[in-house]
Amino acid sequence: MSVKIGRNDPCWCKSGKKYKACHQAFDEKIARIRDAGHIVPDHELIKNAEQIAGIKESAKINIAVLDYVAENIKAGMSTEEINTLVHEKTLSMGGYPAPLNYQGFPKSVCVSVNDQVCHGIPSEDEILQDGDIVNVDVSTILNGYFSDSSRMFCIGDVSPEKKRLVEVARECLDVGLKEVKPWGFLGDMGQAIHDYAYSHGYTVVREIGGHGVGLEFHEDPWVSYNSRKGTEMLMVPGMMFTIEPMINMGRVEIYVDDENDWTVYTEDGKPSAQWEVQVLVTEDGYEIISY
Repeated sequence: MSVKIGRNDPCWCKSGKKYKACHQAFDEKIARIRDAGHIVPDHELIKNAEQIAGIKESAKINIAVLDYVAENIKAGMSTEEINTLVHEKTLSMGGYPAPLNYQGFPKSVCVSVNDQVCHGIPSEDEILQDGDIVNVDVSTILNGYFSDSSRMFCIGDVSPEKKRLVEVARECLDVGLKEVKPWGFLGDMGQAIHDYAYSHGYTVVREIGGHGVGLEFHEDPWVSYNSRKGTEMLMVPGMMFTIEPMINMGRVEIYVDDENDWTVYTEDGKPSAQWEVQVLVTEDGYEIISY
C-alpha cells in the first residue's frame, strides 16, 4: 500500500479491473483503520484469485495425506512409520512435504505424542501405545503454494481426561472460527479461544501461535490465542492464516528439547492437544482451506 496507484490504473490484485472499480475503496477503509492506531495487513498478505486457486490445489493433497494417516495410524507403529506414510503419499500426489529440511527440520511431518506440544520429530524408537493422544501436523508444497493443517488421533483406549482435552481443543477451533470476519481483528478470535479453553480448566500456550500461509510456509501475521478483542491485525478479505491453539491439560509453561532443538514439551509433563485449520477470510466470513 506504499505505492501510489491511480484510479484508472490496473488494480494491484491482478484482477484486470481498474483500481477505482476494484480495491480503491478497500484500501481507503484499511487506511482509516490504520490511522486509528490499528495493525493492518499489507497488500502482500492478501491473496488474489489465482493464488487462492493454487493454494486450494495444494490443500487437496494436504487433506488427502491426513486422511491417509487417519486410515493407517494405530498402536504399535513408530512415529517414523507415520513419516514414511506422509512422505510417500505426498510425493505420489505430486506435492512435496514442506517441513522436510525447513530450517533444518529432518523429517516430512511433525508427530507430537502426549506431552509433546508440537514439532515432534518422527523416530523409529518412538512407538505409539494404547492410550496415547497424537498430533500429526502435515504441510504441503504444490507448484510453490503451501497448505498446512493438523489433526489429533486417539490411539486405542484413551482415558476420559485425555479424550476431553482433545475434544475441547477441537471445540476451540469452532469458537475461534465464529470470530473470523472481515474488518474484525485477530484478537477477537484469540480471546474467544483463550476464554473457552480456560473456562474448561485448560491453559493455552503463549509462545507459539498460528501464522500466515499460502505463498510461504510461514508468513505474517503471527496469530496469538492469548490476545484481546479489538487488538492484533485487522482481518480483511483475502487474508489467509492458520488457527492452531495448543491446549495444555496442566500449566501453561513449556520447554524445547535441548538435544534436538525442535520438540516442545509441557513443563509439567501433562498432555497437550492441538488441531490446526488453514482459513481464508472472505467477504462475508471465512472459508476453511485445509483441515
